[in-house]
Amino acid sequence: MIPVTTFKDKKVALFGLGGSGLATAQALVAGGAEVVAWDDNPDSVARAAAAGLSTADLRSVDWSVFAAFVLSPGVPLTHPKPHWTVDLARQAGVEIIGDVELFVRERRAHAPDCPFIAITGTNGKSTTTALIAHILRESGRDTQLGGNIGTAVLTLDPPQAGRFYVVECSSYQIDLAPTLEPTAGVLLNLTPDHLDRHGTMQHYANIKERLVAGSATAIVGIDDSFSSLIADRVERAGTKVVRISRRNVLAEGFYAEGSRLMRASGGTSSLFTDLEGIQTLRGGHNAQNAAAAIAACLAVGVAEKDIVDGLGSFPGLKHRMQPVGKKGDVVFVNDSKATNADAAAPALSSYDRIYWIAGGLPKEGGITSLAPFFPKIVKAYLIGEAAPAFAATLGEAVPYEISGTLEKAVAHAAADAARDEGRPSVVMLSPACASFDQYKNFEVRGDAFVGQVAALEGVTMLV
Repeated sequence: MIPVTTFKDKKVALFGLGGSGLATAQALVAGGAEVVAWDDNPDSVARAAAAGLSTADLRSVDWSVFAAFVLSPGVPLTHPKPHWTVDLARQAGVEIIGDVELFVRERRAHAPDCPFIAITGTNGKSTTTALIAHILRESGRDTQLGGNIGTAVLTLDPPQAGRFYVVECSSYQIDLAPTLEPTAGVLLNLTPDHLDRHGTMQHYANIKERLVAGSATAIVGIDDSFSSLIADRVERAGTKVVRISRRNVLAEGFYAEGSRLMRASGGTSSLFTDLEGIQTLRGGHNAQNAAAAIAACLAVGVAEKDIVDGLGSFPGLKHRMQPVGKKGDVVFVNDSKATNADAAAPALSSYDRIYWIAGGLPKEGGITSLAPFFPKIVKAYLIGEAAPAFAATLGEAVPYEISGTLEKAVAHAAADAARDEGRPSVVMLSPACASFDQYKNFEVRGDAFVGQVAALEGVTMLV
């Protein structure tokens, strides 16, 4: 835990008592703050009280006594309308911040020179975050990994000299962190997302820009117009900018030529490394993720050889294009995190002969946007509520069966792929759907897939 000493002997209001909210309240108390916590869910309030936290309905307290209001990032700050607690805090003139802001204040107070890499973007941020942390750890550095990737940032070890922090930041977290100031800030890309919470694409982009605007080194993917303009603005303001691209040759920065990652300087390019053969970094999207990781690790002093070695040993992000087993020429890939069509596209683009397991609770738009990848699919195995609609979309373009359950889909796909002798192929769970019709979440679905692959005869497990 990181005790939040910067609010010692001060009163702090806190709303949102889920996992990260509870951890934040406990970190504030450990640092000497007096916390008054609340949640709209009575069960969450009861759990917090049972854990020894002071709770009170924030509608009935005196807001003038609070030095800050700590808001859970899952609670609306601006759109579709501010949460009622936000209105109360603003009326009282109390600053509104989140757990990432508490972390950066602790870093600034106790170890301002410890390297801090912050990563954001619409797509790819979890893989990039995990990859950077892996490279740092493999190079022998004390590395703390947290934030939006699933570990509350205030549950990490406290800042100290020589300790490296790698923190994934959602737009919600950035919106509550006005003084991020990372050593290296990474903005991968921007496409429309969370507009129900940010109102417009421009407002969403403005929030993301804050992360790199305050960085010592800003690493920005420039393959979309919003990010490209951000790179230009940040550079004009005096920040060092390293541009990355998966589509275009650059005069300065890092760019991909297929699996080859090129470093450009002064208009001259040289090969930094080749990702060919690294199963966990297949595809153009992962070339961008790797380029960002390279630039970030160089910015905090990692040697080139250590970076290349770390790329080669990256085990992949669990449930995201994760090779989990192999039998002959067949690789089994867990891409359960692909909960919509856009998220499934990178995996489908990365392999040429696919036995595709898809379906679950369907999202708006279905899989029509995946039609360009249909020629890569040998056969589809459809599960869950989406199966009939997906079958209608596939039509005569792709052979399919309605397997119904994941267990049947894995067994049938494995048997069909095994007959594909001498032709490298992949049995891939990339559902393009939420899991909730059959599983609690995508993690449980992915673990079920791994378990069913492990039960197949003759499979060598890779996890």
